[in-house]
Amino acid sequence: MHLWLSDSQADILKMLEEIKQALRLFILLGNKGHCHGGLLVLIWNELGSANCTVAAAGSKWKRIRPETLQNVLTDLKFPCMGTIPEPDPEDLCAFTDVHGSLKLVLSFQINDISCFSPEWSARIKAFLSVFSLANGAIKVHLRYKFRQQTIQQEFRANITRRLTLAMKASLMLDVTCRSITNKPVKNATWCPGGHPVLGSMLPLSIPPETMDSGLYGELSMQLVALLSPCVLQYPNLETLLTHVEVLAYTPTNVPITFPLTFLQNLPAHLDCQELGQRILHCPADTARQVLQDRSHEGSIVYAVEHETSQGPEKRLQLHPVKQKLLVFLFLQHTDPFASQLSDFMVTDALIERHLEDILNNNRRAVTGALQTELGNTLKAQDRRRKDQEKLLSAAEVILSASISIVSCSTNLTFRKACLSRMQVNDTHELAASLKEALLRVISWRCVPRNGCYSAQVEEHLGSSDDTRAEL
Repeated sequence: MHLWLSDSQADILKMLEEIKQALRLFILLGNKGHCHGGLLVLIWNELGSANCTVAAAGSKWKRIRPETLQNVLTDLKFPCMGTIPEPDPEDLCAFTDVHGSLKLVLSFQINDISCFSPEWSARIKAFLSVFSLANGAIKVHLRYKFRQQTIQQEFRANITRRLTLAMKASLMLDVTCRSITNKPVKNATWCPGGHPVLGSMLPLSIPPETMDSGLYGELSMQLVALLSPCVLQYPNLETLLTHVEVLAYTPTNVPITFPLTFLQNLPAHLDCQELGQRILHCPADTARQVLQDRSHEGSIVYAVEHETSQGPEKRLQLHPVKQKLLVFLFLQHTDPFASQLSDFMVTDALIERHLEDILNNNRRAVTGALQTELGNTLKAQDRRRKDQEKLLSAAEVILSASISIVSCSTNLTFRKACLSRMQVNDTHELAASLKEALLRVISWRCVPRNGCYSAQVEEHLGSSDDTRAEL
């Protein structure tokens, strides 16, 4: 079904809000089962106006009836206009070829064409990227046309995990590890997906002022933590948490993009002494550099500041693998008096609009839950670091003893065999080569874990004889 919306008085931010409203509606209308589908966000310029079409196709919406959509839009008092030009059919072909015929289509228009700028395009991409993280069963397509330039991008999950939450339907979380490690190791040897951990489920009290706006019922927040890249199959690797990203979602799994002062000021309320590290809010520019594939739209990024030890320099030292922690805040809401889709739409928007007041009203509980999630992650990394120190101490003894045996040996045949085996010319080069080989064997030793590593890792484990020969 097609509907055309017009709002000549809207400013440029109205487009993002309309896209969010369309996504809310489509998510609510979609099948809650294991169905997959696609969403298309098409933005183009015509007759001096910015036009946007949001379309849905696929099995997720195969049972939608046109009158259902019409009734919801009437309840929400969306103005129906016929002045917006229809999108070029060629712009829809690539989408329908993948997902089948269109099931839902909403289009709207604003007169300000300043959205056709690199900054605005980046905001749309960032928002859709954050949206796709919590909607892994949906493949999102962005098509952006202005004059003769066309920008296309897809947001899809390669690896997903199904999460069952207490007060809402299960969701598909994108757990694909996109982080790039600083280690010279083949990507195929890494666990391809992270492992989400359900954290605290906090009941939230609704402030009286928010109730006056029409928000009633029971409200809660479910925390989910995702650490990446996953290094569980490499128990000897030391890890270092460098950044924490917090993302908040409404009950319909639409990202909350309103600036939240509560989260921006969160580091000031954390007990850094208990955590053992300082948590710092990153400026917007720094956050963009850290995330690389999306800007700060819909998320807040913190840097973890670690103290540098001034201990004696060791012969054996490994550079830790840098990791990032994603903390998802999933808002959940139930109201026995809400039964219509329009009720859920209005409630979803109210939760986003008043989330700042809700968080401030539950400051102690929310801050405590986030402190716990950070503490658990940092404690696990501290245990890894201590195990690493023990392992390196033992490796120091092995390296020193090996060099002494070769250097002090009076058997010339034995010495030549050792140098030849390690492909070095003298004992000085032998020490460096032994050190490199020993660290490689220690660090990258795989431990099989079901469901934690890919088939390529199994092939890598099969070549263990070559690894043993390095020594």
